[in-house]
Amino acid sequence: MSSSITDTAPVPATRDDAGRPVKKRKEGANVWLSLLAWVVGILFVLPVVWMVLTSFHSEADAATNPPAVFAPLTLDGYREFFSGGASPWPPLLNSLTASVVSTIIVLLLSLPAAYALSIKPVRKWTDTLFFFLSTKMLPVVAGLLPLYLFAQYVGLLDNIWLLILFYTSMNLPIAVWMMRSFLSEVPVEMLEAAQMDGANLVKTLRSVIAPVVTPGIAATALICFIFSWNELLFARVLTATVAETAPVFLTSFVTSQGLFLAQLCAAAFVVSLPVLVAGFAAQDKLVQGLSLGSVK
Repeated sequence: MSSSITDTAPVPATRDDAGRPVKKRKEGANVWLSLLAWVVGILFVLPVVWMVLTSFHSEADAATNPPAVFAPLTLDGYREFFSGGASPWPPLLNSLTASVVSTIIVLLLSLPAAYALSIKPVRKWTDTLFFFLSTKMLPVVAGLLPLYLFAQYVGLLDNIWLLILFYTSMNLPIAVWMMRSFLSEVPVEMLEAAQMDGANLVKTLRSVIAPVVTPGIAATALICFIFSWNELLFARVLTATVAETAPVFLTSFVTSQGLFLAQLCAAAFVVSLPVLVAGFAAQDKLVQGLSLGSVK
């Protein structure tokens, strides 16, 4: 009887030098970490919420100091954005075209390059990867004048295909680095089985590797899309009216008459929607992809 009571008796919690249960202390630390995460998350989201709220205010209420938080809401900022002056649709379509086309080209080029650097490693592949990364170390401003002169010489100023070319070259090194880490997780046995079945390189990439690293491809595509969509300097200098992008269009709200803050916030929210929609749509794949190539 005594042995059964002993067996079912609860095991006392481990205590530290001060006599406090270690488990409770860990739970308290987790609570503080969770609270800190919420505070950091709110700090990141607060500017976006403030931008959206300001976009529903009138220009007079948006320009007050301190800001009028509980001012009446209106859609005047969005009406002015869509029908007040220049149409926003050509810049939005230009940004969408340049971002999507350049992202597709980057994926088509980075997948075989990453395959050669991970699954079929070339000689001194680490030097090759470092060379790819070193191309991102040059300040964009330093190469802006030569690129402008080149575009002027070949007659591609204010051309959307010039932006596609530059966005592809800008995102390709990052995509190769990311895809290389993803492809290194592919089991070698799958590739050996595909070779035994007579699959060539193109079929192996399309039917064997691509389905396995789909989360990594989605994460790489989303990051390249965001970088292309948000790019301003190249588009500002190399385009005028025909190939004007959405970030360049946003700068038109800063005029000699002043800053139209409500219209600018409405325009910034509309321009941010494609990135937000793409992020929410691919959030599961993004999390899987960012953790696929992590160090285990």
